[in-house]
Amino acid sequence: MSSVLKADVLVVGGGTGGTAAAVQAARRGAKTILVSEFPWLGGMLTAAGVSAPDGNELAAFQTGLWGAFLRELQQRQPGGLDWGWVSFFTYDPRIGAEIFADWVKCLPNLHWISGKKAHDVLYEGDRISGVRFADFTVWAKITLDATELGDLLALAEVGHRWGWEFQAEWGEPSAPAASNALTESYSVQAPTWVAIMQDFGKGAAGPEIPAPPVDNPDRFLGAWDGYTPEQFLNYGRLPGGLLMINWPIRGNDYGEGVDRLIKSEASRQEFLQESLWHTQSFARFIQTQLGPRYGLAQNIFPISTIENPHNSSLLRSFALHPYYRESRRLRGMSTVIEQDILPIAGGRVAKLPINAEGICEAVAIGNYANDHHYPSGDIPLQPKSIRWGGRWTGTPFTIPYSALIPASTDGLLVCEKNISVSHLANGATRLQPTVMNIGQAAGMAAALCAESGCQPRDLPVRVLQEALLQDSEASAAVIPLFNLTRDRSDWLDWQRYYLDRPEAYPASGECQQSVEKPSSQTANTHSQFSGIFRRLGEQDWTLTLTSPASVAGQTWQLVTLDSETDRFLHNCETEKPLTVWGRLNSAGAWLLAESVEVKS
Repeated sequence: MSSVLKADVLVVGGGTGGTAAAVQAARRGAKTILVSEFPWLGGMLTAAGVSAPDGNELAAFQTGLWGAFLRELQQRQPGGLDWGWVSFFTYDPRIGAEIFADWVKCLPNLHWISGKKAHDVLYEGDRISGVRFADFTVWAKITLDATELGDLLALAEVGHRWGWEFQAEWGEPSAPAASNALTESYSVQAPTWVAIMQDFGKGAAGPEIPAPPVDNPDRFLGAWDGYTPEQFLNYGRLPGGLLMINWPIRGNDYGEGVDRLIKSEASRQEFLQESLWHTQSFARFIQTQLGPRYGLAQNIFPISTIENPHNSSLLRSFALHPYYRESRRLRGMSTVIEQDILPIAGGRVAKLPINAEGICEAVAIGNYANDHHYPSGDIPLQPKSIRWGGRWTGTPFTIPYSALIPASTDGLLVCEKNISVSHLANGATRLQPTVMNIGQAAGMAAALCAESGCQPRDLPVRVLQEALLQDSEASAAVIPLFNLTRDRSDWLDWQRYYLDRPEAYPASGECQQSVEKPSSQTANTHSQFSGIFRRLGEQDWTLTLTSPASVAGQTWQLVTLDSETDRFLHNCETEKPLTVWGRLNSAGAWLLAESVEVKS
């Protein structure tokens, strides 16, 4: 007999956004039920194997649950997070999964049920009131769709999009005028089934990777042209000799017949099997081309009871599910389009989302470039990147609360890649830290609605923003400001200032004034280096080391995620002797500076 459960908040899907939403709702005090398909929480960050997150890397954007996750990783991951060059933070996905599981265990009002998919959505009038699973039903005041592909939107018959929008829809500058070969071949961005390989060491050999039933190594010829094999492998290098295989250039992105993901369960399984074989074939290609020392890692992922098209002998080397870059996308009260994520004229930030009443609706921050993945073909995209901290980073933008709310259905919020966003803008909003921020905002909103007995569309956004800013465990910024880190005494004041006066938000993305952070704050927690600073160009710096002796004479790219350090280096004269506290990253060939001063 099917059991019946009741909750204030039901989160369906245990991915990046869903995990954040459930944790935040429960921390706020809501009785929360989290139902996940897979035995790991965290989605893209863990179960999908993308343990090299992109975006929100600057210190000022490391707030909320995203910042808390990074701090936990830094404490738990032996050897730190400086291993690859695709991200400043690469880690063993098992560590990430452990963190999320521990967060959930600490919350007695959060009940996690794994290994289950939604079967039906229950309505009371125009309000979603619950979800039926195979052997139980959950009734909830607020339900969140946190599935990887927006499956609840389809089950509930809530308005949603899938695929491209053309120029006439919203006038997006990068949108194609009409259907073309690219849009007809790939309706959404290609997913990637990530594998974790292992460098078994010089002279050693890993187990031979068998060829899958469909194996065409010619597809991968030229995959690392323009890179050395070492650079290719260092792209997603993880601790302990592990290698994240998530390579976009003639690699394991797979988009053949991607519409099959939403047509039927049988067609989805067919696509998943092909995608898995494609990655297995790529891993075999790497081993045959670069040598037997590179094999599949052992015992990384648990066994899933939901989607299991793997060859059983290889089971735990492949992620639990593909890295989905795009989903069904809600038709919401508002829609994030390309113009909302691009820098304002002459500025370094995107405009704030301001509604018809003049209220700033920002509830989550993102800053990644607009990154689209298609196995073949290309789309020219308007640039949204800037030089900052000695490298490229993305223009900061924000997600409005109304993009999480269905246009006409009550009782529902979304909190994954399924927010109300255009296909083009999804290339920037889909990244892991942004989705985690969206999840935190949605979870807080759901808890507030349950507290007050209101619907999400009736919750004043200023109430939600204030709750996020003042959360006792993981306060989250909602206004992106490069030079305002969470440890500053004026952080909350400036966040409120621009929420109340969005017209004053500076095009530079910097506060007019700020409390200075002492340069010695991080000096004793990182390695010390001395050398000669050289300016090669705008935001392009190197340090030729004079000490320690073990690296003397070497020249490293100098980069930083800290605004005070960025300002110092931006104004520093070339050929100056500097002392830098930071960490070397051999994969990226950079010295990540946490603090710096002129050497006396």
